[in-house]
Amino acid sequence: MTLLHLFIIAAIQGITEFLPISSSGHLILLPNLTGMQDQGQAIDVAVHMGTLAAVVLYFWADVKTGLAGVPRMLTGRIDTPGSRLAFLLMIATIPVIVVGLIMKLTGIDEMLRGIAVIGWTMLIFGIVLYWVDQRGPIDKTQTDWNIKDAIIIGLWQAVALIPGTSRSGITITAARHLGYARHDAAKLSMLMSIPTIFASGALLSAQVIKEGNAEVAKEGLIAAGLTFVSALLALSLMMRLLRSVSFTPYVIYRVILGVILLYIAYT
Repeated sequence: MTLLHLFIIAAIQGITEFLPISSSGHLILLPNLTGMQDQGQAIDVAVHMGTLAAVVLYFWADVKTGLAGVPRMLTGRIDTPGSRLAFLLMIATIPVIVVGLIMKLTGIDEMLRGIAVIGWTMLIFGIVLYWVDQRGPIDKTQTDWNIKDAIIIGLWQAVALIPGTSRSGITITAARHLGYARHDAAKLSMLMSIPTIFASGALLSAQVIKEGNAEVAKEGLIAAGLTFVSALLALSLMMRLLRSVSFTPYVIYRVILGVILLYIAYT
């Protein structure tokens, strides 16, 4: 795989992982629309680890608080900000892990990797994000996050296993629907991405390790580093813009891309 190919994959993953426009959908579209070689599972693991490192670094203060609270959470004491955050993230991650395993074992995940599916999910969930963002109340902040909201957003997150839905997009939509302000909805979505990306990366890693290809490992390290940089830049830009800009620009992009993909799929 050439350096240019790795750069393109890293840029797509880094930019689209945290923006509400679907990283998985774009990565599936790359070989389908350009004829490029499919990057394979090893590179998928690498770019996921790159985005994981970026979100951990950006939200390090919250991550450190959550990690410090894990020991108390494991003993059943949800009485500190750290243990509460760790517990809510765990609750919110369970649905996507369960549904993801079912889809993997049944082969449903492969059946959904089509241009038409991505076109419809881009279009439909883009419109839903716009509707909720414009009409949803703004009466909650991150400190109001509770078990009920963690379960609800976690269930919505599982829907993102359908390519084109966007994990960040659907969780932000759910949080806005529950009344969280844009910036807080995005922050909750990003924090939820940490255990989710880690779990998906661990699942793929188990399969990749069996291959033991040194050349692929080298390419993976390069892809991870490039993804880390692009993801950190995209995340920083989005979180700053959300203080003054709505999600409408992302919705417009989703709708236009969705229409184009549906035209390609059905003609």
